Amino acid sequence: MTYFSRISRAFKDAPSIPFDRDSKLILFSDCHRGVGTSNDNFLKNQNLYFAALQHYYELGYHYIELGDGDELWENRYLQPIIEIHSNVFWLLSKFYRSNRLHMLYGNHDIQKKNRKFTKNSCNSYSYTYHHQDIPLLPGITFYSGLILENSEYNLRLYLTHGHQADCLNSTLWPIARFLVRYIWQPIEFFGVLNPTSAAKNNTTKQKTERRLSHWSKSQKKILITGHTHRPMLSEVAYPYYINTGSCIHPRCITGIEIENMCFTLIKWTCGTREDMTLFVQREVLAGPVPIIQ
Repeated sequence: MTYFSRISRAFKDAPSIPFDRDSKLILFSDCHRGVGTSNDNFLKNQNLYFAALQHYYELGYHYIELGDGDELWENRYLQPIIEIHSNVFWLLSKFYRSNRLHMLYGNHDIQKKNRKFTKNSCNSYSYTYHHQDIPLLPGITFYSGLILENSEYNLRLYLTHGHQADCLNSTLWPIARFLVRYIWQPIEFFGVLNPTSAAKNNTTKQKTERRLSHWSKSQKKILITGHTHRPMLSEVAYPYYINTGSCIHPRCITGIEIENMCFTLIKWTCGTREDMTLFVQREVLAGPVPIIQ
């Protein structure tokens, strides 16, 4: 199967969610939440992420995660990740209970497409202080793709993780997981980067982005992905291909806001006041770019 077919197949049974000018959505990808060890790339940005999610929850945004939310290639089980980042999952559960949470799976958490896995891992978590299980994300479904649909303009936005453009990370993902878990993860301690990763290898990254862009332009569809960790939003040309970036940049997290029928590429980072105190701030990197041009 070609990469073109794999991307198209991601939307075969994808659910559609209506959106209009009053809708407010925040799209994040590639959190790679881990178990709190030195390999947990999310750990350094967890406070930025939590502050951003609180902001969006209070303002009534829908939260959409475009895959690789949890690092299940380096880690076998989801429960230890939930325990380490329980504050984050508590906030995600608040989005879920208010019907404002939509989750996709990527290559690093592809196990979530298995309903049995998600039922065993996501329905509840143990709160040891009170010795009881607390509902988490009961009955949640993780999708390979999602379509945002605006009936007024007959417009559709196509959301997926983006790993479908790379055979190793899609069709051959068990091999890639084996390499990451048993080879690349241990030698990262010595500064050796994974050459198969679209996020860490520029050649792989550019090839993946060209394929995603080619699919979106040839299909005349707006495609929004993560996977490569490189944020992308054009302010000049019609935005066929958009990338949210990731939540594991060295000093920030990036995402795409959709509000007033516009795209805005934002980042959340740590700022410093004159009195040397630190605070979390939101910055606009690109946009707003009108969806309808």
